Amino acid sequence: MLEMEPRKVRHIVTWNYRDGFSDSENAKNAERVKYELESLIHSIDGIIEIKVHINELNSSNRDVVLNSLFENYEALYRYQQHPAHQKVSAFVGTVMQNRACIDYYE
Repeated sequence: MLEMEPRKVRHIVTWNYRDGFSDSENAKNAERVKYELESLIHSIDGIIEIKVHINELNSSNRDVVLNSLFENYEALYRYQQHPAHQKVSAFVGTVMQNRACIDYYE
């Protein structure tokens, strides 16, 4: 019997800017969020791809989106528990709000 290959997991998170920051502070914070999250690919095994998009279109109702792909569900769990991710997540929580997330198998 053939063993099935583990299913990849897509992890998408969106945020809005936290109230109380100027436009220039929001731009600076978003660039840091992008840099910090995208850098995790070098620190945490199991990440296939990780990309942060900073929204510049008025037609959207979210400011920043994380679009990432993991080898499997266990890799996503390891990523979420990893100290490097938790450090970045703590910063994100200080500059972003209204987090929404969807995870699904590809």
